Amino acid sequence: MASSPDPLDLLNARIIACERCVRLRDHCTEVARVRRRAYADCTYWGRPVPSFGDPRARVLVLGLAPGAHGSNRTGRPFTGDGSGDFLYPVLHEVGFASQPKATGPGDGMKLTGLLINSVVRCAPPGNKPTPEEQRNCAPWLDEELGLLTHLRVVVCLGRIAFEGLLGWARRSGQLPPRSSFPFGHGAEYTLASGLTVLASYHPSLQNTNTGKLTRPMFLDIFNRARQLADLS
Repeated sequence: MASSPDPLDLLNARIIACERCVRLRDHCTEVARVRRRAYADCTYWGRPVPSFGDPRARVLVLGLAPGAHGSNRTGRPFTGDGSGDFLYPVLHEVGFASQPKATGPGDGMKLTGLLINSVVRCAPPGNKPTPEEQRNCAPWLDEELGLLTHLRVVVCLGRIAFEGLLGWARRSGQLPPRSSFPFGHGAEYTLASGLTVLASYHPSLQNTNTGKLTRPMFLDIFNRARQLADLS
């Protein structure tokens, strides 16, 4: 007897087909058509990027949006650019990832106890989605969080991801509408449901190359996430 499709897989299929934001879809398609010289021989994904990882995850990593020549090229979150080159070795060291290097689907990467997605699923021009585009994508996050029944911790990479997660918490009745939770690296908050929110600077080259975010700082975040998720 054939097993039923996984609900997260079904959701990802709908996300991939999303056309809600004309500006974002045009941008992703154009980037995929023109390509960067270093990737001239690559076939770009060029569509909304689905989540990646363990559907029974206790920890969710939430980013801003796909990179134009990273996830928009490979079709997998934080894969194929400098941010991913900083993130995955840390996930490997902490025990969430099967290997330190992520190049694209087919590289053998497996995540255990952790899922990765972003508050905006299409690469935005200048890495700056508009408020309307963020609102258009919010229902995908709402639906996905409803499917992650084992979730205990959300690690928000950057202020926009943090605000996106708090937006979901307010919509789901876990925070008062006008509550204030300051963003800062290492900030930790517990929602009414018991879910813990951890904030981190985004692992962009702008932050990692300048030392604003260091590897020890990032390791501390994910070791804390593993502790809070009760993963031995």
